[in-house]
Amino acid sequence: MNDIFILPKIADSRGNLSIIEEMKQIPFKIKRVYWIYDVPGGVERGGHAYRQNEEFIVALSGSFDVCLDNGKEKKVISLNRSYMGVYIPKGVWRVMNNFSTNSLALIVSSIDYDEKDYIMDYEEFLQYSTTSDRF
Repeated sequence: MNDIFILPKIADSRGNLSIIEEMKQIPFKIKRVYWIYDVPGGVERGGHAYRQNEEFIVALSGSFDVCLDNGKEKKVISLNRSYMGVYIPKGVWRVMNNFSTNSLALIVSSIDYDEKDYIMDYEEFLQYSTTSDRF
């Protein structure tokens, strides 16, 4: 699995443009888009996994780290360019941290919000992850 996906970047003297299209740059249909901003220093976001949801995360502005854990292996991916993103398959624990001042994280999801899809307890996640093999 590639950790970082390079999105199309259309350079122009008036400003650059990048795009995300479902089933092209990302391997799923887009059902929900949300963003995280104004994160206080030292605060972490995430701290969960999904049973079904897949996500694609981009740092539209600033930088932050995405810490991934499939129950066997851990990876830290630093995002700091608006044309680079990380794909997170279902069943992977994620934590976002080290947010720079004025950072803006865009998250594209494969399903609508569903509280039942979340695995919020790390021990429960570890039990769940023994039955799956992600990244």
